[in-house]
Amino acid sequence: MPIRITGMNSGLDTESIIAEMVKVEKKKVETTKKEKTAFEWKQEAWKDLNAKIYKLFRTTLDNMRFAGDWSKKTTELSNSSIASIVTADDAMNTTQKLEVKNLASAGYMTGGKVTAADGSVANGGTKLSDLGLSGGTTVELNVGGKTTTIQVDDGMTINDFTYKLQDAGVEARFDQANGRFHIAAKNNGEKISFSSSNPQGEGLLENMGLLEGAQYGDKAAHVTGGDKAKIILNGVEYESTNNTFNINGLTITAKEVGESTLNTKRDTQNVYDTVKNFIKEYNSLINEMDKLYNAESSKGYDPLTDEEKEAMSEKEIEKWEGKIKDSVLRRDSTLGSISTTLKEIMLKGATVNGKQMVLSNFGIETLGYYEAEDNERNAYHISGDEDFPSKMTETNQLKAMVEQDPDTVIEFFSQLTMNMYKKMDEMSSSIDKIRSYGKFYDDKVMEDEYKSYESKIAKQEKALLEKEDKWYKKFSAMETALAKLQSNQNALSSLLGG
Repeated sequence: MPIRITGMNSGLDTESIIAEMVKVEKKKVETTKKEKTAFEWKQEAWKDLNAKIYKLFRTTLDNMRFAGDWSKKTTELSNSSIASIVTADDAMNTTQKLEVKNLASAGYMTGGKVTAADGSVANGGTKLSDLGLSGGTTVELNVGGKTTTIQVDDGMTINDFTYKLQDAGVEARFDQANGRFHIAAKNNGEKISFSSSNPQGEGLLENMGLLEGAQYGDKAAHVTGGDKAKIILNGVEYESTNNTFNINGLTITAKEVGESTLNTKRDTQNVYDTVKNFIKEYNSLINEMDKLYNAESSKGYDPLTDEEKEAMSEKEIEKWEGKIKDSVLRRDSTLGSISTTLKEIMLKGATVNGKQMVLSNFGIETLGYYEAEDNERNAYHISGDEDFPSKMTETNQLKAMVEQDPDTVIEFFSQLTMNMYKKMDEMSSSIDKIRSYGKFYDDKVMEDEYKSYESKIAKQEKALLEKEDKWYKKFSAMETALAKLQSNQNALSSLLGG
């Protein structure tokens, strides 16, 4: 913006005069900017609403339109402390007998007390020669049926031998405080034992406390664990190294020894919850759509300019703008079309086994006109459910039907949601230069309209600036002429001795 110095000679308030002369052009710019701001708010409102519609479409409906997707099964145990069970959808609906015989565990050996030849308690630095070994020999470590031969000699220490055990694939440590080896298998179901094919090795193992059947009691090794898990299901025994069994659609994880009866059936609570969650999400969406469509008019309210905001408090600005934002989708034809479509699908219901059924057959209805709150007259309520207070005291017909005839409930809502899914898929399909896929409003059209606002504002601002420049040049020329006239007058006055 050029620096303009005017009114020096004329004494006129040139800024104010020119501002008045370009008032019409400036008003055009402000009006278009306000329209653009209101349009931006409309775009934002559609983006927010579209996300909620899309969630119903691609998440909730997509997960319900095929019966198998939400027709889950569950298994109840008469004694839930002995096992936990994950039930596949194709598991048999039946009652079975389970007995946990044994839990899986890793083998653990606590060695006998190790003493040196002089009777002192051995430590990590004690040599094998002090434990009766002369020269070299071999010993065998057996873990879970796998044998590893370990070469030893009399110059090795207990610590050296411990490292050999670790290299052989077991957890091993020599407890110096108590003079004993502690050795553990790394996997469940693996027992631990030592042996040797020669007397030298046999004697060394006994002196090291690594033989279960040692001649002297305090030198005998004590072995625990190393068992596989065992269960008996319907009279048949199964084994596992990790306490988990996959049998005919059931994933059974044994927790403790004991018996239990298993009862596998359809997860009716999941069926009920799936329907209920769908109704609640639909209600939330349709109520919001009705509220936006039926919003009060904001006629007389326009977005504020920076100058207008300066004269108002933050609370006043928020209230003013909120009035406009709440009404940006009022009587929006696209919104009305989507809302009407969803309502019609819900009213129509679905055909089950040749019989036309509607939501009221399941105890799901809208409230009466005067009973419902404004913009909530198209919401559905489940009779007898505490989350729907207006119908809470009535009999819960949906729950009864889910328990007695879950197949009919599942079939009805699978078809209903499939019908809605297909229609929403059509309404959100991509149309060249109109809308992108997944959009329920004409986002591309709105983007083009937004760009047109930007272009219009740029042209108007250019026209405003050009008109201002024109008038500033004229006033500048006038000031220059007045300056020359003043100069001539001063010269004449000087010549005349004035």
